[in-house]
Order: sequence, then C-alpha cells, then structure tokens
Amino acid sequence: MPSTTSVEASQEPDVSLSHGLKQRHLSMIALGGVIGAGLFVGSGAGIAAAGPSIVLAYTLSGLLVMLVMRMLGEMSAAYPSSGSFSAHAERAIGPWAGFTAGWSFWILLCTAVGLEGIGAAKIVTGWLPGTPEWAWVALFMVVFCATNLAAVKNFGEFEFWFAALKVGAISLFLVLGVLAIAGVLPGTDSPGTSHLTNFLPNGGEGLVIGVLASVFAYGGLETVTIAAAESEDPVRGVASAVRTAMWRIALFYIGSMAVIVTLVPWDSEAVVDKGPYVAALDQLGIPGAGRLMDVVVLVALLSAMNANIYGSSRIAYSLVARGQGPRALGRVSGGVPRVAVLASSVFGFVCVVLSYWRPDDVFSWLLNMIGAVILVVWGFIAVSQLRLRGRLEREAPEKLTVRMWAFPVLTWVAMAGMAAIFVLMAREPGTRVQLYSTGGMTLLLAATGYAWQRGRATR
Repeated sequence: MPSTTSVEASQEPDVSLSHGLKQRHLSMIALGGVIGAGLFVGSGAGIAAAGPSIVLAYTLSGLLVMLVMRMLGEMSAAYPSSGSFSAHAERAIGPWAGFTAGWSFWILLCTAVGLEGIGAAKIVTGWLPGTPEWAWVALFMVVFCATNLAAVKNFGEFEFWFAALKVGAISLFLVLGVLAIAGVLPGTDSPGTSHLTNFLPNGGEGLVIGVLASVFAYGGLETVTIAAAESEDPVRGVASAVRTAMWRIALFYIGSMAVIVTLVPWDSEAVVDKGPYVAALDQLGIPGAGRLMDVVVLVALLSAMNANIYGSSRIAYSLVARGQGPRALGRVSGGVPRVAVLASSVFGFVCVVLSYWRPDDVFSWLLNMIGAVILVVWGFIAVSQLRLRGRLEREAPEKLTVRMWAFPVLTWVAMAGMAAIFVLMAREPGTRVQLYSTGGMTLLLAATGYAWQRGRATR
C-alpha cells in the first residue's frame, strides 16, 4: 500500500482547471444525467423479458445505484477531484487501483461517444433519407469536440438545456400516463390493473434479465461528481446532487416503468419494435408520438456524447496529473485540458470507423470488452469508501458533509449486490461474454498499473 503522503500529494485539488460551472449547471447535469437513451429505448427488451416485474427489477438495481452514489458522494464531497472515483481508489487502495478504475472508465466513455454518435446519426438519416450517416456523425463529433475545447461553461450550458428538454419530456409523459391510469385523460379509458395480473410471466429468469438490463441503464450518474470539481462550490454541488439522487431515480426510472407496464400489455410487439415510451403514447392516442420520441432520444444521445467527451477528458487529465498517463494529455490552456479533449474525441472517431470497417466482429468485441466496466467502477467505489471512511473519521471528520447511510452495513450490502450481479451475468449466455471480456481488460489494466506502481517505487 502506498504511503499516505505520496498519495495525498498527488491528489491536490485541480487548481489549473477552471471553475466555470454554476450551481444551476450542476443541478441540471445531475437531474438530466439519470435520463439516458438507454431508458427510452433499451428498457423495451427488459420489459419483454420481465413483464410487469420490470418495476421490481428497476427498484432493486435503483437501490444499488443509490448506495453507490451515496458512497461516491461521501468521498467526492470530502476530496473534490476531476478524477472522482479514480482518485479515491488511488487514495484508498493504491496507484494501481486508480490507474485501473480511471483508464477502464476512459475507454468506456470514449467508446460510448462513438456509439451515441452512430445512434444519433441513424435518427437524423431517418428524417433525411439519402444523407450519409458518417457525415452526421462527423458533424456531431466536431460540434461537441469544439464545445468541450472552449470554456467549461459552454459544456455546462449545453448540458443545462439538453437536460431541461429531457426532464420536460419525461415529466410530461408521466403526467399524461398518470392521468390516463386515473381515467381522467380525455379520450382514453383507464386500463386499471388488467395488464399487471401476470406479474412474473417468464418466472425468475425473466426477472434476472430485467435486472441486468436495468443495471446498465443507470450508467452516467458518475459524471456529476467529475463536473463538481469545476463548479463554484464543489462540496455543496456534490452534496446536493447526491441527496436528491433517490427521488430522481424513483421518479424517472421506476415511475416511468410503472406507468408503461400499466398502460401497455408487456407482451405487445410495439414495446420492443417502437420502444416502450412510443408504445405507451400510441396507446394514449397521442398524434406524432413516434416522431416526438425520436426528438427526445436524439437529444438524449447528443447530451450523452457531450457529457462523455467531457467526462473522459477530465478523467484522463486527472490520471496524468497523478503521473499515470502521457504528460501531453495533462496540458491545460484556458482552464481546459484541450489535448485530453482531442484525444478522447479521436477515440470516438476511431470507434465509428471500426463500426463500418468490421461491424460484425471488431466493434462487437470492443462493446463486449466494456460491457461490465460500470460494475468494476462501482466495485472500486465501494472498497474505496469502506477504507476511506475510517481515515476520515480519525483525521478530518469535518469533511464528512455527506455520510453513507448505516455504515458499514449498507456498504457491505452494496458489495454483495454487485457480486450477485456478476454471478447473474456469468449465468446468462447473452452477458457472459461481456463479463469475461471486461474481466480480461480489467486484469490487463491492473497488471499494467501495478507494474507502473512498482517501477515508480523503485525509482
């Protein structure tokens, strides 16, 4: 284990980064961060497998995410850093852990940028047939790369309005759905509980698939703790975001799943073909529902591209600032790590090229490799919090402005939940390859990080 002094010295606040994010930016990033394209589209497969029990699946995984965010919030409020969980892992476990958590998450975010660009381009080419998909991907990449190369407040403004649109859309959906269920929406009849009678149509196996689908829909919540380091008041920003995580998850994820399975038969083909939100709006007779949700999903994808370029560049900057990457990536001008932004964007372009070059093997292998990275990151968060909490209570109790509930019991409960998900992934053929591929990448990064740590110790 590294000496406390060396680790502490490498993790001072990021003084060279700007602090241009205002509290309203951080609040909306936290609010919009829970509403991703995976919620609007990917939840359809979970509903088809789990039926009405998808509500239970999202509740179980949502409880796990709440615990993870609370642990992360405790550490980020005490030690604000653009490296977030990577910096906490280095502080708690050692440099190799920070290296592994940071670079695996960087690969995840950079790959996701390419995926989201392709998804957004497919929507636009559907509206404008005949236009080349690659040109739209290139346009989106250029716009958001330029946005992130400029002052951080530009990123904050983009995310503020993207999040406002997403929150407005899903809030309107929930209001219309609740009115329809209550039987007071004009032109619609309340379905009552007729679609909920067969709660577990595919038994426990269907529920397992639903849980796995819901876990990965929650990815992206970590960005707010990265952004907090560049806000006017990092401690207050993190504390506010984490404390409101519970109601945001309950309302947007669990609430919308409950509305959908109440309004639409779980085995309706439209749930998968059109997406669950479009299927529910069609059920209500809302004109132009498909086009409306296309716009919302496009906004969600563009928002994710913007946030992932930002998050990946800051993680890379933090790693380099702690001596865990090429020094060039750590160069800051105008308060922005511009070389890191460019490197993260280039990786996104490479992923797009790969998707066209060998879509059936190279790119699918890359996707499998990052499939379970978020669970690896959550594991590092839990272990780091378990180790840092005692140190904080002894050395700086005044920094514990956010506290993990029922510590250490709920920390161990969260770790048990993560272990259970890994076991479930190993049992399911569809997720087993993701588990093994991510495991291989994680072990490679851990070995590299450990070798680097030993090499630095002998110098």
